[in-house]
Amino acid sequence: MKRTVVTMPGDGIGGAVLDEALRVLEAAGFEADYVHADIGWEFWKSEGNPLPKRTLDLLEKHRIALFGAITSKPKAKALGELAPELQGRGHVYYSPIVAMRQHFDLDICTRPCRAFKGNPLNFIRRGPGGVVEEPPVDAVIFRQNTEGLYGGVEWTDPPDNVYSALLSHPKFIANFGSVPKAELAVSTRIFTRGACNRIVRAAFEYAKKHGYGSVTVCEKPNVIRETSGMMLEVAKNIATDYDGIKLWDTNIDAQMMWLTKNPEDYGVIVSGNMFGDIVSDGFAGLVGGLGFACSANIGDRVAVFEPTHGSAPKYAEYEESIVNPIAMILSACMMLDHIGETDMSARIMRAIEKVVADGEVRTYDMLKLRGCQEVLQQGAASTRQMGDAVIAAMEDV
Repeated sequence: MKRTVVTMPGDGIGGAVLDEALRVLEAAGFEADYVHADIGWEFWKSEGNPLPKRTLDLLEKHRIALFGAITSKPKAKALGELAPELQGRGHVYYSPIVAMRQHFDLDICTRPCRAFKGNPLNFIRRGPGGVVEEPPVDAVIFRQNTEGLYGGVEWTDPPDNVYSALLSHPKFIANFGSVPKAELAVSTRIFTRGACNRIVRAAFEYAKKHGYGSVTVCEKPNVIRETSGMMLEVAKNIATDYDGIKLWDTNIDAQMMWLTKNPEDYGVIVSGNMFGDIVSDGFAGLVGGLGFACSANIGDRVAVFEPTHGSAPKYAEYEESIVNPIAMILSACMMLDHIGETDMSARIMRAIEKVVADGEVRTYDMLKLRGCQEVLQQGAASTRQMGDAVIAAMEDV
């Protein structure tokens, strides 16, 4: 069946990496109509909305999307870049990917972090006798995508009703009661039991399907007792339904230390929004960095697939793109798996494995070069050359 896929290049390098993913999909035999959708900084500046309703309508209609990258800037800079005719009209910048997740309740975020053999960026350590070890990292982070610190419920100089509610808590009175209201900034961390149930259940189901022996809740229940405590409580209840899968729990700070000591011990990890963002970037650093970090945002109706890297605007200005498109291609593989095209996805994955293992084509990050246009003269592959290599490798796998 020919599908329709919404494509959202976004900002900066988003278009360059998305183009390569589409070329790889076509070479793999994936038949689709691609519908462009507007998103990102240019639409904030010109329309006061980085996620126009016309884009939401396309996502609602077609349900599947590939997304490149966005630029986000702090509040003052965002307001300063609005078109003059939009200044002072009450526009507020919100991250369009966060808004998209909340609008469609894309609450299940899956971020695989898998080491490819031969990648010079893979994590190594010293073992007994000084032997260099390269542990097999294969972790999948399940990040609750719509709540927590990214929920957007926050104030500077909170309104009187909010301030009165804060004053009802003895800890607030003791620690902040003497601070003038105008000098307060408050961001909330809200968890709901239903969302915790969905993300933890999804993590256990994934572990069961793919043969992982453990699910780790990575939170901070010893300090953030209510929210982290709720997720851990939910996980303990759900774990009883999954014989043979162990439930572990770690604190986010300790986890960031342990992931560089024994990353091979961890399989499926589940966290709230902020901690999931942190731990997934930490594991991505062990498998090659953000050039290899893919993700899926899954809801009941809509699914959006994206690399976890940013828009890297300075690289977008180069005459020939130098960035690594593998994260975007891997995100396209996650899309294929989601819609049942698992054989096609596996073929692309084998091609990526071959390219990385052969080592003949490497982007500047894989060569540990400083990003600049001159890396192409220093032996680094361009974005398109890496796409070409993956397409060529599909003929041999």
